Amino acid sequence: MNKSVIIEIRAGAGGDEAALFAHDLHRMYTRFAEKQGWEYKLLNSNQSSLKGFKEVVFQLKGENTYDKLKQEAGVHRVQRIPLTEKNGRIHTSTASVAILPQVESKEVEIRPTDINIDTFRASGPGGQNVNKRSTAVRLTHIPTGIVISSQNARNQATNKENALDILRSKLYLMKTEREIKNLGQERKAQIGTADRSEKIRTYNFPQDRITDHRIKKSWHDIERILDGNLQPIIKKFQK
Repeated sequence: MNKSVIIEIRAGAGGDEAALFAHDLHRMYTRFAEKQGWEYKLLNSNQSSLKGFKEVVFQLKGENTYDKLKQEAGVHRVQRIPLTEKNGRIHTSTASVAILPQVESKEVEIRPTDINIDTFRASGPGGQNVNKRSTAVRLTHIPTGIVISSQNARNQATNKENALDILRSKLYLMKTEREIKNLGQERKAQIGTADRSEKIRTYNFPQDRITDHRIKKSWHDIERILDGNLQPIIKKFQK
């Protein structure tokens, strides 16, 4: 019954096309959230020169957000002819999605001595500084080496709080993944490995087909699903 999740989408293999695909996935989840009546909050983004996303991190708040979206975690693969392709060749690109249940500060303790905080100027596409003051925050968690950046809020305090929210969720997920591994092979097979390096789904545009490799199911009408109509996929997983 988790009320909010943090979603992190990163462009993988495929350069500009991977960043455009990350942008498509971001749009799919935000449109789905709109249809559910959930709240959206952008925590951090790093745009590519073609208005794709090298990375985007955002929060969705509403009823059963984690239960409905947890199956989205993993590597998503797209096969299509990019807009920049002059010879009509199909390219394969990837983007990874992490679904992090948001946790209360009392659930995951972060000691001030365990973090380094740097500030810098927020940047836009192409790396140009879009802020005259150093409002962006880079937070390093020393025990794990996790680095979080947050630059989309207008003030340093909010960016710091957003970065801490993301860090808490990542530490919580690491803890639960460790617990899953300790449960033994049989239980692990039942609940999955929560491995974000696992290729979970292919979006094949020439064949207008989305295939989920874990449950070996396919759906047609890619554009409609990318427009936020995720319900058919979610229903299959809930079964």
